Amino acid sequence: MSLFTTSLALLVAFVSAQSTTDLSQYVLTTTGTHGGNTFPGVSLPFGMVKLGPDVFSGHDSYSGDAPTGNFTGFSMMHESGTGGAPKYGVVSQMPVLGTVSNPLANLNDTRAQPDINSVGYYKASLGSKITVELSSTSRAGFYEYNFPAGDQANVVVDVSHVLPSYRGQGLSQQYLGGNISVSENHYEGYGDYNNGWNRAPDWRIHFCGYFDSSAIVKTFVGKNTNGSELAQYSTTTTAASTDRLGAVFNFNETIVTSRVGISFISTAQACDNVNTQIPSGTTLSTMTNNAKKIWNEDVLSKVTTTETNLSNLQLLYSSMYSMHLLPSNRTGENPLWKSSEPYYDDTFTTWDLFRCTFSLFQVFQPSMYEEYIRSLIDIFRFEGYMPDARSSNFNGATQGGSNSDNVLADAFVKGVRGAVNWTTGYEAMVKDAEITPVNNNDPRDLSSSTKEGRGALPDWLKYGYITPKYGRAVTRAVEYSVNDFSLSQVAAGLGKTADVTKYITRSRNWRNHWNPAANALNFTGFLAPRNTSGFIAQNPLSCGGCYWGDAFYEALPWEYSFNAHHDINTLIALSGGPATFTSRLEMTFTPGVNISGGSAAFNNTIFNPGNEPSFTTPYLYNFVGRQDLSVKQSRNIAKSYYSPTPSGLPGNSDAGAMESWLLWNMLGLYPMVGQTTFLIGSPWFANTTISLPLGKSLAMTTTGGSNSSYYVQSLKVNGQPWTQSWLTWNDVFSKGGTMDFVLGPEPKNWDTGKAPPSPATEIAAVVSPKPAPQVENHHRRKMLRDIGLAIMSLGLVSLTAATAAAIWWFRFKKQKPAATSEVADSEKGEQSVGEGKGTTDFIGSKRSNVMLRWRAQILHRLGKRKPDSTARPTSKSESLTTTSSSEDGQRNNGKKELSIETERSLDPPPVEPWTPRGINRRDE
Repeated sequence: MSLFTTSLALLVAFVSAQSTTDLSQYVLTTTGTHGGNTFPGVSLPFGMVKLGPDVFSGHDSYSGDAPTGNFTGFSMMHESGTGGAPKYGVVSQMPVLGTVSNPLANLNDTRAQPDINSVGYYKASLGSKITVELSSTSRAGFYEYNFPAGDQANVVVDVSHVLPSYRGQGLSQQYLGGNISVSENHYEGYGDYNNGWNRAPDWRIHFCGYFDSSAIVKTFVGKNTNGSELAQYSTTTTAASTDRLGAVFNFNETIVTSRVGISFISTAQACDNVNTQIPSGTTLSTMTNNAKKIWNEDVLSKVTTTETNLSNLQLLYSSMYSMHLLPSNRTGENPLWKSSEPYYDDTFTTWDLFRCTFSLFQVFQPSMYEEYIRSLIDIFRFEGYMPDARSSNFNGATQGGSNSDNVLADAFVKGVRGAVNWTTGYEAMVKDAEITPVNNNDPRDLSSSTKEGRGALPDWLKYGYITPKYGRAVTRAVEYSVNDFSLSQVAAGLGKTADVTKYITRSRNWRNHWNPAANALNFTGFLAPRNTSGFIAQNPLSCGGCYWGDAFYEALPWEYSFNAHHDINTLIALSGGPATFTSRLEMTFTPGVNISGGSAAFNNTIFNPGNEPSFTTPYLYNFVGRQDLSVKQSRNIAKSYYSPTPSGLPGNSDAGAMESWLLWNMLGLYPMVGQTTFLIGSPWFANTTISLPLGKSLAMTTTGGSNSSYYVQSLKVNGQPWTQSWLTWNDVFSKGGTMDFVLGPEPKNWDTGKAPPSPATEIAAVVSPKPAPQVENHHRRKMLRDIGLAIMSLGLVSLTAATAAAIWWFRFKKQKPAATSEVADSEKGEQSVGEGKGTTDFIGSKRSNVMLRWRAQILHRLGKRKPDSTARPTSKSESLTTTSSSEDGQRNNGKKELSIETERSLDPPPVEPWTPRGINRRDE
């Protein structure tokens, strides 16, 4: 038997063994509960029901739980990893011993010992010696109570129970009214509520509960006076109240079980949900085993590994678990309109999730991912805008841009089609980009809408930048640029060439906030606020209050100044060139630098691992030939700030955003949103297999790896040597593939190929409406031929379409500059990273250099000319030397060439006419 056959047999045996392994044993559902606000109760993947404890501690309990305090109930609905203000904690039960004289007194009980948590199972031991055990399905919950003998056993159903907020700002939830009908072992009704972190208007949830034992039952109503006024008990079977409402069930048994269903549609549907998903007679063990089975099959088995390190396995599978708690799949439970489309709620928030989480959903949950895209579009159809956040069927806060645009674009360029109506999807994106939403007068920022769309559009459309008239002005400008890039990508695929030009031009308007005079720590040039008179001075190491009304939201100007990922080559040039850019990155991770504004928890570094705008920053070294530093910094972050413990996250989970970042790091890849590009890191495990649709997989191996040996020495992709620090969706995900790493303890110059793409930079150079120098007819014919050959040779389109595309390109040189693209005069000296020594390319205007690059590439393919090459540094330390901006712009100064794109990321487009080079495609 050959070595290959033996290895294959071992791999098959391993995968078979993994498929029967209970991977849920490695999930610690309490990871991140202290500080990360993760939900420790029970839920199925994307379950509408999240059944767990509600703990009163005098502080906001965002997921219901808290490390200290008293239990006030065990309720059916929660969020996970959120901030802002608590949401849900409704449809509650609370076990109580003895006579319940006044259920309005906010009954509570202490925690006698630590809770017991596992996938599909939760147990609390109360100070009264009652134990509470929980499990759930997607739309129903299961309670089992064990009461001590010799005392009266009660279960209080409090319809008016909610998670309160103590932070003010009018965010605390309110019970508005409801109805309950009871019998000796059954109750049903509804409750109306409002507010919470998304400032939701009135919404209603229906409930239907059963007990396995008969009880003496009384309803109660009263006023919300914390027990200073007695409840009004009644033996009538129906009660209603707009203040406090509920029922008390008194049992003779010591063991009592209860099944409860919920529905946003009707009480009848709530009863159908519970009776369908948890039939009478179902046991706790059956519930728990079923939950583990679903989590194993639908989520955890998507990644299998030979890893034996327990802590690493717990991090891996706990992170996969947590990122699958939200959003909530409420298909068939939308009370606002009738539709056959899927419906998802509880998105907190797209601002947090678009960078890492949704890209992982496409890998792990492609069907759910397509459904979520359809849900966004359906919400637009009926409400006018796609949400950036959503809860209780109402939009939440739009913190920056219209970031659902990014989610759609990311799906589109990676080939998601299926049942998605992309015509309507693009219409939704265009509305975000062109129509200002109505101001909802949020007291946190009265300047414009915080509910949907882009509230600062008037400035964006008029000036190409955003003045301090609007809150979060610079944050919005950066994100609006990314949003417009997303539109350009979908427009290209749909054949909307005029829109490609429009939105790619607008996507570069982030440059209008680049203040070349701003300086900090001996670096010059940062994003800054501005008005029509010019820039407004702001310390790059301070974001003021970093809140809704400030210019920068939840991140420093220094941090946001790394966020033009779609136009990265321009950013590198404006930052001073590759070496200076590298030095800026190094300063970002230097401990003790940002003492005045930094967090002691993060060694007073400028970099904040708990802030989503910084997620991509550790990987930006890949763009300047220092992939080893990407590995070093990202691995250090993961090892320093993540652990499988209750305090194991560097900030709020943000519905799985933090865990998604960690998962990408463990897998050794990082997604560039709105592109097919993935930056290459360093996998943690010797063998990892990612299951993909249609029986395909991505198999990743490492040789020589350890805690101190993680630098890439060499890499093969699909069996072929690989010298780029990036790859594309089509390389390893769309049809499966292999990645084989050799790792070592010291950095090595293995990534000698092209740098990762900077699509907006190059697309703008082709379709920019700025005037170009006149070209003589014979030169024009020659360049048209070269462009056509370039397009055709890269496998993009037919010769006829390529020629038409080249002619179309030349028409743009006669157009006037777009009014929305105000670029500072300082950019006239901006060098195109990757051009020849001494060559200055005014990015987006001198197309001749772009044409020369393309022509050289074609001639190289025809064997007539070797492509330009760049000397690689002989050691990693050489390229860390800080040089002047003029030196950094040259190719032959010992720095790696920064190329925009290579043919590997260019896949045949599904439609004509031609779309510009740099638009990524999926094979159809």
